[in-house]
Amino acid sequence: MAVMLALAVALAMQYEKEVFLMPALSHALCFSGLMLERGFWLYVWIIESPKGTLLYVGRTGDSSSANASSPMKRMGQHWDAKNRGNTLYKYLVDDWGIDPVSCKKCEMVAYGPIFREEGDKGKHKKPRDKVAALEKKLRDTLKDVGYNVMNRVHSKQPLDNDLWEEVREAFTAYFPELAK
Repeated sequence: MAVMLALAVALAMQYEKEVFLMPALSHALCFSGLMLERGFWLYVWIIESPKGTLLYVGRTGDSSSANASSPMKRMGQHWDAKNRGNTLYKYLVDDWGIDPVSCKKCEMVAYGPIFREEGDKGKHKKPRDKVAALEKKLRDTLKDVGYNVMNRVHSKQPLDNDLWEEVREAFTAYFPELAK
């Protein structure tokens, strides 16, 4: 009986190590304090996943309110496993079958603030619509030049071509194919 109990305890301890305890590792997160600035931003996630490099294009500036958060706040929303409403997590898990923990590297490239947060719903709409058009153009152009973009972006807003050239130039530093 004592041998069986010792074996059960040993198995339970091994199970606990394998299932519940992950090895402790040190990690680093580095960002510019400017990424705490609220406003209208565009960003691209570069995700080194087990299935290759994937991109996700997004923006700050809600459609349902007069809020335009910082990229840092948006980052936390994207990676909250309990918030199944966030699309980045859903794309990885549901559409690609990727456990986010298995990703080797997740990097956010953000550009902005393109416009400041207005705080008034009436004044919020114009910059929000301009950034929505830029988000769609950025996503579509990255996809068109050969990057593996996970998400789809829907916007029927007119594109500000001068502003697009600024955005394209800024992201070309990270995505050289945009220069073509």
